[in-house]
Amino acid sequence: MSMGLGVAVVTGGASGIGLACCRELAARGARVALVDRDERVHAVAREVNGRAWIVDVTDDAALEHCAESIESELGPAEILVNSAGVIQVPLPPGRLSMASWDEVVRVDQRGTYVAAVVFGTRMAARRRGSIVNIASVAGMRSMPLHAYAPAKAAVIAMTECLAAEWGPAQVRVNAVSPGYTRTPALQAAIDKGERDVSALERNSALGRLVEPAEIARAVAFLAGPDAAAITGANIPVDCGWLVASSWHTYGGLRQAAP
Repeated sequence: MSMGLGVAVVTGGASGIGLACCRELAARGARVALVDRDERVHAVAREVNGRAWIVDVTDDAALEHCAESIESELGPAEILVNSAGVIQVPLPPGRLSMASWDEVVRVDQRGTYVAAVVFGTRMAARRRGSIVNIASVAGMRSMPLHAYAPAKAAVIAMTECLAAEWGPAQVRVNAVSPGYTRTPALQAAIDKGERDVSALERNSALGRLVEPAEIARAVAFLAGPDAAAITGANIPVDCGWLVASSWHTYGGLRQAAP
């Protein structure tokens, strides 16, 4: 059923969680504007009956021009989903190049902030809007991801800061922190034997990976009217990885009762 969500901008909409968000928001009646530096975004736009813009979210001037173009062609953005991001190989600090560190922070932290400012400032001027940032459970726990985890922790912090900044202007800002999600990138790593899927599943309370569509439904909830009183929140969608992982110091989760 259409929820009349208006124009929804999704960065990183060409694949993974961003793609799932585009599909979910379109299914709920949003007019989706997809922003990505990947040419595959055009195919996704056709699938969801949306419009595509090829833009690097870290390019301030290009993103500002993109926002003007979206507003001119589709109307003012009511929703922004910040899903553009890059991942990191879990290397020790001495082997993680500063070029790699800079790229992760540039896209995952700076890109999220730039997009939030470009679209959020416009929302604040109109006194309405909703921003959902895709963070990560990596930003909530210690991990061997010395660029990615701090960048995602920064996304959670900026979510809280911007929620307070723009709350008086009736703009809500929230975050979703996915756990291990069966994106194409993770599935490729599993298929190559680089990640042990049984270990990933065993470390979550529900005993499985998260599906991208499950992240998208949480995003759509936070973006829509049912979450009208929620701002500054960070919602983990992780199949219970956060609550289960510490149990392994006690021998792991107990078997389910028959």
